[in-house]
Amino acid sequence: MSRPRIGLLHGGASYHLATLADPVVTEHVTHPLYLPEQSALDTLSTLDTVIVCDRLHPGLLREHAGTLREVPERGGTLVVLGEVEAHTWLPGLRWSPRPTNFWWWRTGEDPGIHTHAPDHPIWNHLNHEDVIWHYHGLLHPPAGATVLASADDPAGAILYEDRASPGRLVVTTMDPVHHHGSNFMPAATRLLHGLLHWLAAETAAA
Repeated sequence: MSRPRIGLLHGGASYHLATLADPVVTEHVTHPLYLPEQSALDTLSTLDTVIVCDRLHPGLLREHAGTLREVPERGGTLVVLGEVEAHTWLPGLRWSPRPTNFWWWRTGEDPGIHTHAPDHPIWNHLNHEDVIWHYHGLLHPPAGATVLASADDPAGAILYEDRASPGRLVVTTMDPVHHHGSNFMPAATRLLHGLLHWLAAETAAA
């Protein structure tokens, strides 16, 4: 069985590069892609899965939105992490701002985050606690999407999967690459690693 071709689209920030140096990431990411380079965009059509790093410049993503949307349209998987204004370049997606509490994971408060679809295969690689840290706003995905985690239940999603395209979209308002690469919040590392393990397993089984 060939190794799944997984690309990680990044902007060269310190936390992006620190994440790319993580052995768990290099185990699964076959193609680190630096967004400003045209070669990165040209490579997208050859990949099974494309992960858009959190905190990439939204203007660049809007500029190349058509190329990114082609990934699920041709049957691949597009994963969009947080703080990239995804609602401005993904069709049918709305977003509601919410204040960010960075310290739920330390104070023990109930952040009002709920997980859903317990039989979904993502939960073979993630636990409920892996999404209990913080988020940046709420997503309102298109009809038919599977909400995997929500906040202010049932006001909006913070993680969902949409299989309406020939392929699929996975979108979150959480920013695990930033926090993992900044060595801030253990749950962010678990979320990032769990997502990679799930994506690799799903792509290999497809």
